[in-house]
Amino acid sequence: MANTKILDHLLENFIRHGLPGCGLQICKNGETIYEGYAGYSDIEKKIPVTATSLFRQASMSKLPLYTTMMMLYERGYFLLSDPISNFFPEWKHSKKYIRHENGYLDAVPTDRPVTVADTLSMKCGLPYCNGPGKTDNPTLQAMQEAMKPLWEKGHFTIREQVAAMAEVPQQFEPGSHWLYGFSSELAAGIIEEVCQKSIDDVFEELLFEPLEMHDTRSHYFEGAKERMVTLYGKSPDNKLTPINSPLDDKHLPGEEHQCGWARLFATVNDYSKLMQMLACGGMYKGKQIMGRKTIDLMRTNTLTPEMQKDIEDTYNGGYGYGYGVRTLIAPERGHHNGSLGAFGWTGGFGTWCESDPKEGVSIVYMHNMMPNDEQYYHLRVRNAAYGCLE
Repeated sequence: MANTKILDHLLENFIRHGLPGCGLQICKNGETIYEGYAGYSDIEKKIPVTATSLFRQASMSKLPLYTTMMMLYERGYFLLSDPISNFFPEWKHSKKYIRHENGYLDAVPTDRPVTVADTLSMKCGLPYCNGPGKTDNPTLQAMQEAMKPLWEKGHFTIREQVAAMAEVPQQFEPGSHWLYGFSSELAAGIIEEVCQKSIDDVFEELLFEPLEMHDTRSHYFEGAKERMVTLYGKSPDNKLTPINSPLDDKHLPGEEHQCGWARLFATVNDYSKLMQMLACGGMYKGKQIMGRKTIDLMRTNTLTPEMQKDIEDTYNGGYGYGYGVRTLIAPERGHHNGSLGAFGWTGGFGTWCESDPKEGVSIVYMHNMMPNDEQYYHLRVRNAAYGCLE
């Protein structure tokens, strides 16, 4: 590893730029080559961010989710070509919206069913539906109507949520576009169906225990709530104010707090164990957790040139999308100094990760702030981390 003081300086600059606190860990071939923390977990109480600080993962919860899916795939629980109606019979006759030349909107049967591959590659045709807010999207309007009884009840299981979505017409023919959204809930439901266990139990059995990820969970364990970094809102004049996330309620135990799949929280160090395993061909401390070739499949781009337009922007420049992960296909388009096939994802509160199997390198960075200013922080972390490799 080259001069790591560059990385210390980077994190310190982030705090001066307006972050409350952050952490970064870089590993290579099973060894930590950099671990650093800066700023505060709680500014008011002057509690620093440390290796024991827990961060909300938001959408970075998908890496454990899709890693588990690929582990089940390689163990023969399903084929990627299987229709999801094999697990959810109510999805057998799916529909899609089409708009006629006169502007009339019609719901018609899809040409083919939604498959497991569609759920893994974000091509099922359903966006996220997180609340009853106003929208002009007819699919999202239908999703809100379908979810209304569950929202009124106040709590619901993954299976109930999946069933509610079955009658909603999709935005497009399955597999024809990339759309970030409800695919992950379908994947979580498939895991519970094929394993006949809660997704939390499957995660613990297949991932968290083998990888010694003892601080990564969906629900609070003893002392966890107190270790969570404060979520701060950042105003246009850079003032930081503690804010409450309604998603935090999902971490509370008890049926009354169950609202589908609860996203994960983790330490930087815990999450690095997962990303390092993925960077090292499925190996962790001499034990094969999953197949190297399965990881290669996971990070294979599934997008056509037309679908590429659905994902690529100034933040995701040069990336395609594999099975549950963003994957680097054109470094020059995103000014990326890593390797082809490097893969990972982002969390909406400010977390970011990437594994580079060619180098055996994993990079895990975390902060929790809204807006997360991901383009400013994440791309600088990526460039500096790769730039420090010998």
